[in-house]
Amino acid sequence: MKVELHCHTNISDCPLSIEEVLSLAFAQDVSHLAVTNHDTTKGLKEAIKLGEQLGIEVIPGIEISGYDFERNRRVHILGYFIEPGHHAIEAVCQPLVEQRHQASKEMVERLISAGYNIHWQRCLDIADGGTGVYKQHIMQALIEANYTDSIYGSLYKKIFNRGQNGEQPGIAFIPMKYIDAKTAVKTILEAGGVPVLAHPGQYGNFEMVPDLVEAGLQGIEVWHPLHNKMHENQAKMIANKFHLVMTGGADFHGAYGEKLVLLGSKSPGIEAVHELKSRKKMLNR
Repeated sequence: MKVELHCHTNISDCPLSIEEVLSLAFAQDVSHLAVTNHDTTKGLKEAIKLGEQLGIEVIPGIEISGYDFERNRRVHILGYFIEPGHHAIEAVCQPLVEQRHQASKEMVERLISAGYNIHWQRCLDIADGGTGVYKQHIMQALIEANYTDSIYGSLYKKIFNRGQNGEQPGIAFIPMKYIDAKTAVKTILEAGGVPVLAHPGQYGNFEMVPDLVEAGLQGIEVWHPLHNKMHENQAKMIANKFHLVMTGGADFHGAYGEKLVLLGSKSPGIEAVHELKSRKKMLNR
């Protein structure tokens, strides 16, 4: 029994549709699949129905883009068993979605001004069916125009460089105005869900855990493709200290992923699903 608790579709930044992702999950014997697109619950109801037809339990989820303003770090908060379309989610996430799309438009305009022969309409076409254009869609347009042969490579680093450690920001880097990660935790709770800290090793979020727990955090992602053994051990230690559910997932993005991983390849086991369901019951008494 394979469990996948971190998966994206073309509604955010994966090139595969819900139908294609669920077909892959079925082919790879995934029995429980959490659909956790960025900052949106769009398509979750349809995914649940399709999952029922295939014998896959689809867990309605989300990955909210937050920030640790004390340490100046991005923080992603996963939400499990949330109510799709809940007003609390919409109020917090819709501005993020709109801001990201507008930033992407400006990124493309900057690239065109710098001499790159790409078009905004092509980016819109690539992102069709989703909530807006992401950097991966822009990179796909650049691949089609023969400027590079990969999503994540030297060109991506050059144009989207965040300007850290004394480096100059890339010409297409536009900072996002994220919400406080503690607000993301509280929003998921309000939407009836179970908040879990995503890939803390990737963004260096371990120090923020006590603050997130105080806000209502219920779990931590231990197993992730970008986590090494040290990250996993640190996450396990923190989970035990704060009585958090240990989760994991492939963070599946298909061809748009930083690593090519299969659904269920970082499976935490069915026990994690049972624990998440138990926390949901406890939180919603």
